Amino acid sequence: MACPQVVRECTFTQEDFDRFARLSGDDNPIHTDPEFAARTRFGRTVAHGLLLCSVLRGLVEQLAPGQTLAEQAVKFTAPTFTGEAMRFTAERAGPDILLEVSRVADGQVTCTGQCRVLS
Repeated sequence: MACPQVVRECTFTQEDFDRFARLSGDDNPIHTDPEFAARTRFGRTVAHGLLLCSVLRGLVEQLAPGQTLAEQAVKFTAPTFTGEAMRFTAERAGPDILLEVSRVADGQVTCTGQCRVLS
């Protein structure tokens, strides 16, 4: 029997990054200033890590409605850029939920992790 899994695809815009920056107070120019970001090793703006975690948390809620998020650990393995379709996945694995963010176009994983929920 396959583990329950939830998948969501979305494409972030610069406006999404800017709105998250206003909401969170994290206005680091790597997220909000395309001209600045163009001069970095990334070459363009990248998503806030917590923006990715927020989307993943929504998937966890779908898998474990009403349960308390007890712990979560993530690793950002590659940048998530504006204008690229991304796939967010949360999958039950026993007491844990495995998390992943990847680019739809080439499958490049940009974030991995796991969390545990309490009933």
